[in-house]
Amino acid sequence: MSRIKYYIFVFLACFCSLIFAQTNSVEDADLLSMRIQERITQAKLESDRGDYYNALGNLEKALVIAEKIDDKTNQGKIHTKIAKVRYLVGETDKANISLNKALQIQRDIDDYGNRAISYNIKGVILSTKEEYDNALEYFKSAKNLFEQEGLEEYISEVTLNEAKVYISLKQFDKAKSQLDKTIIIAKKYEQKRRLSSALIESGKVSSALNNSDLALTQAEEGLSIAKAYNILENINEAYLTLSAIHKAKGDYKNSYDFITKHIKLSDSILDVKRENLAPGITGKYIYKYKDAQNAQLKQQIDEVSAESNFTRITTILSIALITILSLLTLSLYKNNNIRLRTNNMLQTKNDEFIVAKEKAELASKTKANFLSTVTHELRTPLYAVTGLTNMLLEEDPKEHQIPHLKSLKFSGDYLLTFINDILQINKIEANKVELDPEVFNLKNKLENIISALSNSAKDNDTNLHFDYEDGLPESYNGDQLKISQILINLLGNAIKFTKDGDIWVRAYKIDQKDNMYTLRFEIEDNGIGITKEKQDQMFDSFSQGSVQINRKYGGTGLGLSIVKGLIKILKGKIYLKSELGKGTTFFFEIPLEHVEEVKAPKVEEIKKSNKMEDLDLSEVKILIVEDNKINQMITKKILNKMGLNCDVVDNGEAAVEQVKSNDYNVVLMDIHMPGISGLEATKIIRTFDKDLTIFALTAVTIEDKMQEFGEAGFNDIISKPFKKEDFETKLYDVLSGKEVVSSFF
Repeated sequence: MSRIKYYIFVFLACFCSLIFAQTNSVEDADLLSMRIQERITQAKLESDRGDYYNALGNLEKALVIAEKIDDKTNQGKIHTKIAKVRYLVGETDKANISLNKALQIQRDIDDYGNRAISYNIKGVILSTKEEYDNALEYFKSAKNLFEQEGLEEYISEVTLNEAKVYISLKQFDKAKSQLDKTIIIAKKYEQKRRLSSALIESGKVSSALNNSDLALTQAEEGLSIAKAYNILENINEAYLTLSAIHKAKGDYKNSYDFITKHIKLSDSILDVKRENLAPGITGKYIYKYKDAQNAQLKQQIDEVSAESNFTRITTILSIALITILSLLTLSLYKNNNIRLRTNNMLQTKNDEFIVAKEKAELASKTKANFLSTVTHELRTPLYAVTGLTNMLLEEDPKEHQIPHLKSLKFSGDYLLTFINDILQINKIEANKVELDPEVFNLKNKLENIISALSNSAKDNDTNLHFDYEDGLPESYNGDQLKISQILINLLGNAIKFTKDGDIWVRAYKIDQKDNMYTLRFEIEDNGIGITKEKQDQMFDSFSQGSVQINRKYGGTGLGLSIVKGLIKILKGKIYLKSELGKGTTFFFEIPLEHVEEVKAPKVEEIKKSNKMEDLDLSEVKILIVEDNKINQMITKKILNKMGLNCDVVDNGEAAVEQVKSNDYNVVLMDIHMPGISGLEATKIIRTFDKDLTIFALTAVTIEDKMQEFGEAGFNDIISKPFKKEDFETKLYDVLSGKEVVSSFF
């Protein structure tokens, strides 16, 4: 029993020791944090009175403590404050080094408030180097971060610095706007130093805008505040500003009095700075120091001029040696400065690159989200429009209703084409379009395209002519789908703008290296033509010849932009020549690899008997999961017309329960629904049924979403709005026992 008590006593003693040690550790950390704040506060007081040397000392000691306890927030903050003091004493290169360290830490820990302070100081340093555009970018970034973090009181310093830059650029209206903001914020938060400075700068701006009375009032008010709070730098700046204002008014006596006060106070401030900087002589004081040293040596030479020639020669050699060493020291100092400036410039450019990269990534992400949302919101109601229109056309409408329904169908198809064009441009710009090469017969491909568009040409009383170079091989390995899209766009464009005319399609070789052919394609028309002013813009998105052409012929202005992007992917080039009223010729050149001749499959061989009537559908059951009532009705009616039985539910939870309690052949699953989404519902179903065919019946088609569908367990996607033929083909493949090949991977 006594042994048990002993073990309990030892355990309690160890536990208490551990608690005590942890408590001491917490107390030590709190104590060190307090010391950091004390050092920072002391450094601010010393910096405000011009005692920069001691201010740096306190900040460096605070930094050592912050590094000891791994306090990243204070490390970044202290590096920023060191940079500011270094800048005030003229050590710009060292200031930039400290500032870059601060920014690195603040980015790593997402310290937006202190990063904004660092950006502001960076802008001030750049403005002293007259790099005004870069300075304004940093001020803008600082202001955005302060606004984001709700730190309005800090914005006054940024707007004041922006105003000073605009004054240097002589953009006085912009400077006035920023100064007005500064004054409002400074008054709100009782920032006397900034308020005084803003009023003095306002005096400069008003004087430049020829409002001398207002200028005097503002500058005198700024001087009054500076004197009341003993802000020497602002008092000195006010004297200089008032001297300039009086001079502009022709009051030379007052101008002289103020400039005299300015010079006297400047000397006093300079003396204080020299006294405070004495312990740490920096590079800009080396020349004065060396001059004094050489003068002292000269005096010593005069005093010993009576000594022997040997002593004189020794002294002269000593002087020469010291001079050489001095020059060497100065040379090393200059080289070091050059190296520091180079490093600083590289770091500055790197910072600018990072800021630009962050902005570009944000813009790209915003654009992608916008397209995803807009695409879904447009395609969902389009499903209802096209579905209902097709149903009405199939239900024996009255004769006078048919033209209206066809017009509605045309409008829906046009809008869907427009949406698809926008998506394709987005894919091209995001470099998400990949090549899919296959062996094909180029001549047959061109003939098929011309044949497909011949009816449109006849509607415009236009003749199509085809010229395929004699002896040019017909079989190539390439991405025939993209080549077809290019040709259809260009030929369709030519047909649209040519009435009662002719269009020529030509293909010929311009270069050959072994089996690699460079082919040129021409689509020439004698239609309305394009003005020279518009020709350079024709391949830009949403660009057309003119507003009148847009109204008369229609179109989105996206086709040529898509063509240019596809040709670039195919490693080709495109150009045009045109004359208004005489016609246009588009030329494009692409490389293609010649391969052995392939026989074009006969139409009869590639036709698929995918008639739903060929199947026994009496036992087939399909589940429709869709929350939109109109879309439920449309999908169900399409399936019923095919002779299929189906159930309908309007949410993911109900879909899971239905699949558990019934045997379905196919599930048509919507994605965006209340409660759990179609993705989540499919994941749950896959936990107990791996074989059920599940199609994503959705308006989401952007490719970066496709992988999510595959990972969730969908077999394939049926995009809304869909073509009935495509829908029937996919259902036929499933119901006839064919393996579904996923398009997700």
